[in-house]
Amino acid sequence: METHSHFSKLAIVLALIVSVLSPLAAQAQSQNKEVVNINTASAEELAQLPRVGPSLSQRIVAFRKENGDFKKTEDLILVKGIGEKTFKNLEPFIAVEGKTTLSRKLRTADVEAARGGGKSSTQGGS
Repeated sequence: METHSHFSKLAIVLALIVSVLSPLAAQAQSQNKEVVNINTASAEELAQLPRVGPSLSQRIVAFRKENGDFKKTEDLILVKGIGEKTFKNLEPFIAVEGKTTLSRKLRTADVEAARGGGKSSTQGGS
């Protein structure tokens, strides 16, 4: 029984460590990736997102002006022209808080790289 108690305490300590470190790791990861804050970005910054051109970026800005800030990234689906598939491609690159750090046009290769496959266009692709 003493061994069982020891393992229980160890499991509790490990669970506490994981619960503290997980948010810190997520925060560090989000600080390092290229994102567009959909609440503060200009139409030009929004157009840097994959599959977003001038017309769609203007609709996002107009929607935001009419309805206020997006509460969560999923609210972007409410904008005409952004469906579930488009949102899934944008999701790794958008945020509702923090600074816009994206400074280049993203391509399909960037979407695939964000999903864990393919190469990023920062390596010389298009």
